[in-house]
Amino acid sequence: MVDAISDMLTRIRNAQAARHKTVVMPASKLKLAIANVLKKEGYIMSVKKNVNPKNETIAELEIELAYNKISHSKKEEKIKGIKQISKQGQRRYVGNSEIHPVKNGYGISIISTSQGVLSGAEAKKKGLGGEFICEVW
Repeated sequence: MVDAISDMLTRIRNAQAARHKTVVMPASKLKLAIANVLKKEGYIMSVKKNVNPKNETIAELEIELAYNKISHSKKEEKIKGIKQISKQGQRRYVGNSEIHPVKNGYGISIISTSQGVLSGAEAKKKGLGGEFICEVW
C-alpha cells in the first residue's frame, strides 16, 4: 500500500458503490480523525476502532456507511464523490483565504490544521489553513 489516505477514500467509495453497510480498513490516527469529520458532517453513520484480539498491536477501523432512503427497496448513497487533493507525491496546502465551498456548499473539504483535522468551514471560521486532504460531496 503506497498511500494510506487514498486507500481509505477508495475503500469508502467502492463500498458505497456496492451498497455495503460497513467497510473495514487498517486504523491510524489520521484515518480516525478524517472519519470523525465525515461522521460529524453526516456522510457516515458511525466509526469504531477495533483491536485485533490475536495481535493487539494491529487495529482496524470500522465505518458504517450512510444512505438516503428513496423508497422501501431503494437507497441512495450520501457520498456521491470523494476527491483526494493532497497526494503523497504532491502535498497541497491552503491558507485561510484559499478555502472555498465545495460544489457550491453541497460538499465539504477536509483540512489537516495545527488544531487537528477539521472541515473546511470550521478551519475558515477559526482562521486556520493547512494541508488540503480531500473533498467530499
